[in-house]
Amino acid sequence: QVVLVSGHLDSWDVGQGAMDDGGGAFISWEALSLIKDLGLHPKRTLRLVLWTGEEQGGVGAKQYYQLHKENISNFDIVMESDEGTFQPSGLGFSGSAEARDVVKEIMTLLQPINVTDVYDPADGTDIAYWMRDGVPGASLHNDISKYFWFHHSQGDTMTVQDPNQMNLCAAVWTVVSYVIADMEDMLPR
Repeated sequence: QVVLVSGHLDSWDVGQGAMDDGGGAFISWEALSLIKDLGLHPKRTLRLVLWTGEEQGGVGAKQYYQLHKENISNFDIVMESDEGTFQPSGLGFSGSAEARDVVKEIMTLLQPINVTDVYDPADGTDIAYWMRDGVPGASLHNDISKYFWFHHSQGDTMTVQDPNQMNLCAAVWTVVSYVIADMEDMLPR
């Protein structure tokens, strides 16, 4: 059984892609790195996917889906961060009402950093195939008030990234992915 965390590596033609979507790729990598460094061993596999071809119509995600859809019942949740890594506020979530209740309970663990909201729905080009077929999905929800200042522009460089905000985003990704991967049962479909 798999809990998938992800971001995409490709950027728009004029930018470096630090925000769109280097930040999402980084926090996904960092989540798994933190879990490993803490010596935690969840019941399910945590899988990092660094998508490619998202900016060209999601061709990498489509191919991954085609290669793995026969095991769709083993995918517990698919998570994608693709709207920057600014100050987080919670998760976008798509799934059953029962699964949403579980996710809301998990988000209470993030009260110390004030990131507890669950929004409807999850969003992500790279996880859309999975969600369409009933796999619960989550996307990072953060303050995107400055996102379109840099989105698909020459300004999308590392200077956009705030290390403290990225650490908070990585904390959200780490807690949510680990708890779901270590629960006794998969999220209800």
